[in-house]
Amino acid sequence: MRAKVRGSAERPRLVVFRSNRGIEAQLVDDDTGRTLASASHLGLPKSFKGEKTAQAEAVGKALAAAAKSAGIDSCVFDRGGYLYHGRVKALADGAREGGLAF
Repeated sequence: MRAKVRGSAERPRLVVFRSNRGIEAQLVDDDTGRTLASASHLGLPKSFKGEKTAQAEAVGKALAAAAKSAGIDSCVFDRGGYLYHGRVKALADGAREGGLAF
């Protein structure tokens, strides 16, 4: 998958990592190899209640807010080999709600 998807400074690559406990996402500029913005389930408030899909949607919204503060409004989605279903789809929908375009 990563061979086909490439991010740049104008349109960074949105990388998704999913584990049994939570989900993480970051925006990567592949030209320089730098992470421009990131969000994780660990950054959610301790009072957050919900299932893993709700957690993924909240991480997507947090990533969109971090991207907005970094001046990024569009990206390329890299699902990282995971199926576009469940938590990965919820993260993508949350990022779109937050204002990221992909």
